[in-house]
Amino acid sequence: MTYSQSILNGDRLALARLLTQVENDSLEGRAALIELFPHTGKAHLIGVTGAPGTGKSSLVNQLALYYRRTKEKRIAIIAVDPSSPFTGGAVLGDRVRMRDLSGDTGVFIRSMATRGSLGGLAQATANMAQIFDAAGFDIIIIETVGAGQSEVDVARLAHTTLVVEAPGLGDDIQAIKAGILEIADILVINKADRPG
Repeated sequence: MTYSQSILNGDRLALARLLTQVENDSLEGRAALIELFPHTGKAHLIGVTGAPGTGKSSLVNQLALYYRRTKEKRIAIIAVDPSSPFTGGAVLGDRVRMRDLSGDTGVFIRSMATRGSLGGLAQATANMAQIFDAAGFDIIIIETVGAGQSEVDVARLAHTTLVVEAPGLGDDIQAIKAGILEIADILVINKADRPG
């Protein structure tokens, strides 16, 4: 049985293996993307971006819990992490804040390293979202690496973009410069209990 057929049949192990093939840009991964393309277009992609430390992973955790508990949606999370300068791998720090989701078969979390890509996403992020879409996930949440002012690639990929901000980051000039604030469909002010 091909990767594509296994994924359409709901095989999680085949899904995990295909995601690795796609991330590594293998011939098998490319072939599966072509086969699965007719089965895409149903999922809603939510991009979550913002400066490091604003609470993106905690927000993604709560969003996923909400969609699972109240809407019974199948959720895929693509957590883009910085690459280790030594091994090139993902640090996997985002998963620490998503422990509430462990053991839920309706949630699939995939961490990936940027592998040197700029813009807040990895090169294979869009292809991974396509695989999750074909696999029947209703909501695909894409958490960026922790973007600065110009890492706005997620807005081109996601249907809805959430920009997470925290009080005390920047001044009036920073607000005028906008940058990442301009891509927000929803602007989330997190850690509002802090001064400022």
